[in-house]
Amino acid sequence: MMSVNEFKNGVTIEVDGDLWRVVEFQHVKPGKGSAFVRSKLKNLRTGAAQEKTFRAGEKVQKAQIDNKKMQYLYADGNNYVFMDMDTYEQLELPEERVHEQLNYLKENLIVNVIMFGTETLGVDVPNTVELKVASTEAGIKGNTQSGGTKPAVLETGLVVQVPFFVNEDEMLIINTQDGTYISRAQ
Repeated sequence: MMSVNEFKNGVTIEVDGDLWRVVEFQHVKPGKGSAFVRSKLKNLRTGAAQEKTFRAGEKVQKAQIDNKKMQYLYADGNNYVFMDMDTYEQLELPEERVHEQLNYLKENLIVNVIMFGTETLGVDVPNTVELKVASTEAGIKGNTQSGGTKPAVLETGLVVQVPFFVNEDEMLIINTQDGTYISRAQ
């Protein structure tokens, strides 16, 4: 058991028989009445998001989640195949378990597979990934780094806004938390 006062982003809890990851939380101390914790939770089985308010000091069950480092190999129809880096065992996950990360999955990417006992809940991709620009408008001489942006389609199908100087076939560093361009890859 853990107190809701100990919430941190990424903590996994069990509420009403479901597994929830704390996405955001805020401790609120109103001038009148007792303190409470407002939280945004994501269901690890269904992907549904929910806002929930807990009384300050309320106890919840902390879920024992294991993260296993695996390498993404390939897509096989609607299944995605990952390989355990230690045992070389392969694991197939249906698209429902990885649909939020599909824009960042490319072959040989190392991910964390989220396990609850023997149940596989999904995958966590790194905070940043390198992706190649598949198509974008050509850069125009004179456009500077501090200028505007244009859309670029990346190798995984993700569309991001990039500076005018970015061209096709360049490798970019993308933030997987919000799907935004960070910089060119070195």
